Amino acid sequence: MTKRWNQRPPGSTWGEWGDDDELGRVNLMTPEKVLQGVREVEAGISFCLSLPLDYPGGTSLNQRRHPPVLAPTEDMNGAPSTFYNVRMSEMEDWGDTKYVDVWADDVVTLSLQYSTQWDSLAHVGAEFDADGDGVEEAVYYNGYRAGVDLVGPSDDARGDGSGHRAFAHHLGLEHMAFHGVQGRGVLVDLAHHLGHDWKRVNRRTLEEIMAADGVVVEPGDVLVLHTGFATKVLEWERDPDPVKIHTMCSYLDARDESLLDWIAESRISGLVADNYAVEGLLGKDRDPSRHSFLPIHHLCLFKLGVPLGEMWYLHELAGWLREHGRSRFLLTAPPLRLPGIVGSPVTPIATV
Repeated sequence: MTKRWNQRPPGSTWGEWGDDDELGRVNLMTPEKVLQGVREVEAGISFCLSLPLDYPGGTSLNQRRHPPVLAPTEDMNGAPSTFYNVRMSEMEDWGDTKYVDVWADDVVTLSLQYSTQWDSLAHVGAEFDADGDGVEEAVYYNGYRAGVDLVGPSDDARGDGSGHRAFAHHLGLEHMAFHGVQGRGVLVDLAHHLGHDWKRVNRRTLEEIMAADGVVVEPGDVLVLHTGFATKVLEWERDPDPVKIHTMCSYLDARDESLLDWIAESRISGLVADNYAVEGLLGKDRDPSRHSFLPIHHLCLFKLGVPLGEMWYLHELAGWLREHGRSRFLLTAPPLRLPGIVGSPVTPIATV
């Protein structure tokens, strides 16, 4: 195939795993990294790292993402029903056969990034002159193009006559799901050191906390940040405070260039937090230059190929690790294998 780019963003990993790569640093989740995660299992205890997927509740966190709507499917005769008996004798061609079964089927309408989730590499792109001709194009990780590799709504976005409305022809989370998301997670307990106030965490603060707790992050690890945000969301029982939910707990300071350098140099394979966006949503800033609204999203998803996990639930895991003087665990966290999705709910499991 024709190479999609002639120049790549400075400091990016484009092409590091080939011109057709759609995994980015998920490639660093190698068999050896899986074994490293397995070696962290000593007690055989597992922790669910997902909120119930109907949390936080309402739309105060993001007006475009709505709670899931669960409903039953129809019965064998096409009528709406939660529970239905299987009366095959009433069905054509089944004769006098009778069964005693009672069935239930359901269907859900779900915003894929409403609750505990993965952001894919197709979630955020940028305007960048990938062709080297002086004209910027809308591109995503590894030069995949908006309008070609990632398209808008249509009756047949896949283009194969299936009617499947895939958004991402490339970079969808099905590739990450097929590769498998399993390896070593490393938790940094920001909440223990900083409490639950709305605080930005720069590189110096992060490194001081890691040093205090003896946390070491190595290439291929998934870095997991415990801020306490998801714990508070769970306490609200689907009725969050519409103001406080935007101004509580710590977040990574994306305006600290040295922190961005650290993320790049660490060669982590994934970056996860229990808060809304890993970094802070601070609105307008005073920088008059043309720059990214979410610099960590730009760095991780567009340049490095590092998927972002958001709103993971870490309360019990963080407590157990601190009680036992540990920070590492086996992490298993595949997204849905649904072709073309740019975000996915996830039920991560940590095993210690």
